[in-house]
Amino acid sequence: MTVEIERRFLLADDSWRKAAGEPLVLQQGYLSVEKEHTIRVRIIGSQAWLTLKGYISDMTRSEFEYEIPLAHAQAMMADMCPFKMEKYRYRVEFEGFVYEIDEYFGDNAPLIVAEIELPSEDTEFPKPSWLGKEITADGKFTNAYLSKHPYSSWTE
Repeated sequence: MTVEIERRFLLADDSWRKAAGEPLVLQQGYLSVEKEHTIRVRIIGSQAWLTLKGYISDMTRSEFEYEIPLAHAQAMMADMCPFKMEKYRYRVEFEGFVYEIDEYFGDNAPLIVAEIELPSEDTEFPKPSWLGKEITADGKFTNAYLSKHPYSSWTE
């Protein structure tokens, strides 16, 4: 089984942008959005993937990802994905680790979230000054949840 171990954070400020390269534009659509399992279609440029994720813990999920033809992904996104989102993804290297920073647009703007993938749940990692509150255990900040409940609709 393939496993993804990830920690997620809000950002304290925009100083991360100095170290960020050009962003990728990610389009995501969800065929299934449940805590126990999600099925996602993702398009980045001319490439596309189908991803299945299963819940293990707040930090760990099983993940199976398959590259699929772009035309298939576009058709799935148009006809089968009731929940969609778009975001910019930046990569920022910091002391040997890579943070992926997602800047959402559309109904999820102005949300910006940093995530780091780790080899194990107890891996120690450096925390740059621009890293804010940890939101790993807050399911509202998962992409699947945001696709159904956009950040702009939150009342908190």
